[in-house]
Amino acid sequence: MSKKVDLATAQRMMKSPNKKTARRGLRVIKEYKQQQKGIK
Repeated sequence: MSKKVDLATAQRMMKSPNKKTARRGLRVIKEYKQQQKGIK
């Protein structure tokens, strides 16, 4: 399975009952926010 890292997918992953999947989604969102901090 290929890894999708867009925000929409990450937000959908956060709602998963599977803890590993939810954690993956959270990591993607945190990385995105960190990038946005650096851009400003």
